[in-house]
Amino acid sequence: MKKNWLIILLAAALVTVSARLAYEHNSADAGDDSTEASASADALECIMTRYSLRSYSPQKVNDSITEKILRAGMAAPTAVNKQPWEMVVITDWALKDSLANLSRGTSMMKDAPLIISVCANTNRFLEGDTPQGGYWVQDCSAATENMLLAAHALGLGGVWCGVFPVQERVDRMRALLNLPDTLIPLNVIAFGYPAGPGSVKERWAPGRVHYNRFK
Repeated sequence: MKKNWLIILLAAALVTVSARLAYEHNSADAGDDSTEASASADALECIMTRYSLRSYSPQKVNDSITEKILRAGMAAPTAVNKQPWEMVVITDWALKDSLANLSRGTSMMKDAPLIISVCANTNRFLEGDTPQGGYWVQDCSAATENMLLAAHALGLGGVWCGVFPVQERVDRMRALLNLPDTLIPLNVIAFGYPAGPGSVKERWAPGRVHYNRFK
């Protein structure tokens, strides 16, 4: 009789433990789903709320934040994984003043605590690419957008100012940054913390979406 009761108690204990483990497993799965959904929402929110920041507070961008922005840029996809980019980080204020005069659209450079120029290294070009154009433009542009999104996610902002393909700007950037002929500056990007609230522009244009064929 005692033996039967012992078997019943052990069976009940086993059922309880199994139920508990199943509950914890399901809870963990639900938590993972919730975390993934939250991460997805954060990523979309970052994309949809990013804007070009041209007015910066004097707060310095520390080395850790700078590295995170650079890492995000280098995580971008590149054709045949050539990774043709080279990043020039600019913090010297005298150099920033010179960059502010690069074109009509770069005046904010003099106030930006962090500036990064994304350049293409011709030694890592995909076959068929030339200094006049090629997949390197797409590769370096993808890296640039990654950095802008990373900066926004980290509480900063930035603005992308084009250099290539305007040869005069390319030549001036080469001189200012002491770039060898093997490097082509695609752009110069100002980063910093916002001096005030920004304005997000609505760009959704369903009339420009075409399915299967252009209509």
